[in-house]
Amino acid sequence: MNPAVSAVTDRIIERSRPTRSAYLALIERERETWIGRPSLGCANLAHAYAGTPEDRDAMKAGDGMNIGIVTAYNDMLSAHAVYYRYPELMKVWAREVGATAQVAGGVPAMCDGVTQGYAGMELSLFSRDTIALATAIALSHGTFEGAALLGICDKIVPGLLMGALRFGHLPMVLIPGGPMPSGLANKTKAAVRERFATGDASREELLDSEIAAYHTTGTCTFFGTANTNQMMMEVMGLHMPGSAFVNPGTKLRQELTRAATHRVAAIGWRGDDYRPLGWCVDEKAIVNAAVGLLATGGSTNHLLHVPAIARAAGIVIDWEDFDRLSCAVPTIARVYPNGSADVNAFEAAGGMPYVIRQLLEGGYLHGDILTVNADGLAASAQKPSIENDTLAWKPVTESGDETIVRPVTNPFSPDGGMRILAGNIGRACIKVSAVERERWIVEAPARVFIDQLDVLEAFKRGELEQDVVVVVRFQGPRANGMPELHKLTPPLGVLQNRGFRVALVTDGRMSGASGKVPCAIHCSPEALLDGAIGLIRDGDMIRVDAINGTLDALVDPAEWAARVPAPAPPPATGMGRELFGMFRGLSDEAEKGASAVLAGAGL
Repeated sequence: MNPAVSAVTDRIIERSRPTRSAYLALIERERETWIGRPSLGCANLAHAYAGTPEDRDAMKAGDGMNIGIVTAYNDMLSAHAVYYRYPELMKVWAREVGATAQVAGGVPAMCDGVTQGYAGMELSLFSRDTIALATAIALSHGTFEGAALLGICDKIVPGLLMGALRFGHLPMVLIPGGPMPSGLANKTKAAVRERFATGDASREELLDSEIAAYHTTGTCTFFGTANTNQMMMEVMGLHMPGSAFVNPGTKLRQELTRAATHRVAAIGWRGDDYRPLGWCVDEKAIVNAAVGLLATGGSTNHLLHVPAIARAAGIVIDWEDFDRLSCAVPTIARVYPNGSADVNAFEAAGGMPYVIRQLLEGGYLHGDILTVNADGLAASAQKPSIENDTLAWKPVTESGDETIVRPVTNPFSPDGGMRILAGNIGRACIKVSAVERERWIVEAPARVFIDQLDVLEAFKRGELEQDVVVVVRFQGPRANGMPELHKLTPPLGVLQNRGFRVALVTDGRMSGASGKVPCAIHCSPEALLDGAIGLIRDGDMIRVDAINGTLDALVDPAEWAARVPAPAPPPATGMGRELFGMFRGLSDEAEKGASAVLAGAGL
């Protein structure tokens, strides 16, 4: 193993020893005392079997596994619309191996692309906690010996895992649906957005551009949070190998889903290849997730999601671990917004099989993790295909395009492109893999806002036509649910294009599509908890330094210490936001994952 990766892994194992031991004891006890079908009352079983009379006799016999399907299907979210027919097909495929399957429950799946910049976005992060709760409800019936988790996008995969890991004695497989075929190029789409921000493109032109980019079912084709989720499931060994970026509606996609259904049935505790989820998601798998994130330039949202997933399995990973890994792990993929290629081009160039092979050979991934497939993580260094109507895998030994994916011996960058910043403003993270190096340090006067829409209005009025650090505060989990501030990307990009030194500092999130403007995000402590970001005033000189890892207000220390934090705005109501007051009140800080349910559970 690479010594830095090994050292971080050891650090996490040691730090997590008491909580991980407690977790493993929990899932062992759950397996031994599970209120499963043999112990359920007859009336209970009758209720469980009534909805699927075609499988009732098989369920009653109890000879095969009953697989619980937890689905995030809806047809408003393009990535999840593909799941419409999955359950009925999976029931057929389960019968092929002597098992049965039932839809255990549905979980909400909101589309951040629809809610970006609007009030609904303030529910987005806490939808992850809601999904975790809904997953627990789905699996609480005690009638399943394994589960298949159908989810892809931003908060859905982390939420599914957070809930499912509390049932970690059950074997489970995550089943993706794949990206939509390529539409309008992402850089072309971004250019139209910037032209619209300056008034040089009409709303009709912008809408036509967006529809050409997001044109059919499947995940969006940029490497945002959704596709970063799929990358992580591959390096954690929770998918059938190579299934992350196979397009929907293809024979190969269907056969991978069929194989995943068969695999759940093969890894239960009644057989000789028991692989429960809680064993698969261990400290090494979590490190693999972090390494994959850094090596591919993935979404900053996973600085929240990986710690939250880890906590659900009794594992503690912090931002210092990410920072140390980022210094050691090379960036070997360039996928938009870190390059011009989309995920379909990435897949054609070798995709995750090539990335995994390179990271294994370089000693950056733990190859000895317990995966849902029988052959370990090395199997994920092979690309699936259909040969003679049969699913087969072949090794990917060469990059098909070194402008998209490269060997570890010739990386795009020797490090992982994420930094942790610390200074008198607090701690924050910054993604620099898509930022030109000469912009890694920005020193400029602050303009302070409490709403991203106010930033847009100031931009339209020409008030930001200067070197500027835009500070947007009261955007943390306790304040308003920590929405993404993706609406700021076009205007800040325009200012940067005009030659100004520009940066963003916020206790909120940026999109998984964070790009060329340096953004110090997830600033902690947040303003609502009297974090120092609440002390900044218009005109203060702010220094964002991604080279030295600092984030400071260049204010006289005595004056800084004497300042009183800015007053918090009143809690917003409408769009159901008031219903999430409990989540805001319980949520912990960003570095721990910004979760209410984990904090409330004492995890």
